[in-house]
Amino acid sequence: EKAIIEENAEMVVNPWDVAGEIDYTKLIEKFGSQEIDAALLARIESAIKKIGKVDTLHPWIRRSIFFSHRDMNKILDCVESGKPFYLYTGRGPSSAAMHLGHLVPFMMTRWLQEAFDVPLVVQMTDDEKYLWKGVYNDGDDNLDHYRGLTIENAKDIIACGFIKEKTFLFSDCEYVGSMYPNIVRIWKSVTYSTAKAMFGFEGGSNIGQSAFPAIQAAPSFPSSFPVVLDAGRDSKMACLIPCAIDQDPYFRMTRDVAHKLTPKDHPLGGKPALFHSKFFPPLQGAAGKMSSSDDSSAIFLTDDSDEIARKIKSYAYSGGQETSKLQKEKGANLEMDVSYQWLRFFLDDDAELEKIGKDYGSGSGEFWATGMVKNRLIGILQEMVKKHQERRAKVTNEVVREWMEERKLSF
Repeated sequence: EKAIIEENAEMVVNPWDVAGEIDYTKLIEKFGSQEIDAALLARIESAIKKIGKVDTLHPWIRRSIFFSHRDMNKILDCVESGKPFYLYTGRGPSSAAMHLGHLVPFMMTRWLQEAFDVPLVVQMTDDEKYLWKGVYNDGDDNLDHYRGLTIENAKDIIACGFIKEKTFLFSDCEYVGSMYPNIVRIWKSVTYSTAKAMFGFEGGSNIGQSAFPAIQAAPSFPSSFPVVLDAGRDSKMACLIPCAIDQDPYFRMTRDVAHKLTPKDHPLGGKPALFHSKFFPPLQGAAGKMSSSDDSSAIFLTDDSDEIARKIKSYAYSGGQETSKLQKEKGANLEMDVSYQWLRFFLDDDAELEKIGKDYGSGSGEFWATGMVKNRLIGILQEMVKKHQERRAKVTNEVVREWMEERKLSF
C-alpha cells in the first residue's frame, strides 16, 4: 500500500508533504491504524493514576487531538505487568526557528514521559534534511548547516521541560555508529521494491534518500542504545512513538521487519507502538499543517508579543460570518475557524473552551464574535511563547552537549 493518500486533489498526506482538507477517519482506514476509543482512554487514565505522577489525561488525549494508535493496548499491558518501555520521537532540523506546530509532539512526549515515568530518546535527523534539502556546489556543501540547526532545535526541545536523567538527544551524524548494526539488519530485511512502493522513491531519488528510512527505524529497537538503555540484542524493552500521522509509513515498514531484530518473546513481537496526532493547522485555514517555509502560516518560537498579535489578527482564518448580523443569526463554523482550533490545543480549561465554542458557534454571549476569540488566543500564545523563550535562553551549547552525551538513562 502506498503511503501517499490522494483520494482527491484536496488531501495529500505523506512523510514530506501534507496539504488539503484532511479526513482523519479515512486516514485511519487507509493506514490501518486504530482509533483511540473510550475504552483505551479509560485504561490510560487508570494506568497513570496508579503510577501517580499526573492526575488526569492530557487535554490533547481528551479532545481527540491524539486520535489514532498502533498497539497502545500492548504498551498498557507492559505497564500493568511491570515490563519496561521507552519513548522515541524526533525532529528534522530544517530551520533555526521552530514553530508551534513543531512543539506538539514534544509537548505530548513530555507529558507521556512524566505520566509513565519512562526514558526517552530524541533523534535529530540532520542527515535526512541534507539528503532532501542540501546543496553541493564547487566542492563544498551545507551538511554542517543542518548539523548546526540540530543544536539550535535541541535548545527548544530541552526547553519543553523533559527530565534530563531520563532523556537522550542525539544527532544521526554523530550517533549513527551505535545504531549501524541495526540499520544494516533493516536494510537487509526490506526490498527496494517495498521501499519504493511505500515511500514513492523514483529514479531521481538519491541513494541516501532510499537508505534513510532504515535510519529512522533503528531507534525503535532498544539494542540501538547499548549504553543509553543498557540494552543488547536480547532486550525485550518495548517502544512507544508519539508522532503526527504523516510519519506512520516509516514505522509501518519498521513493524513489518521488527521480528527479525528482537527476541521471539518480545511483548509486542518487536514492533514499536505508535500514538498519532492530528496536524496543527496553519493560520490561513484549518487544513494541512503549519510550514516553516511560510512565515505567515505560523507562530514561531522566536516571535515577540506584538508579532504574535499581528499574525493572529491578520492571518488567522475566521469561521465567523461576514457581518455582525449574520454572525448573531448563524454563529461561526468552529471546524473552519483557526483561532478556535488553536484554542483546542492551547487552552487547558475544558469548561472555558466549551463556553467559547458555545458562544462563538451560536453568535451569542461573551465570545460571540471573531475578535473576542482571537484576543483570547493571543493572550494565551503570548504568555506561552514568552515562557518558552525564557526557558530556552538558559539552554547554552554546553547544556545541549550534556543532554547529547551518551550515558545510561535512569529508569
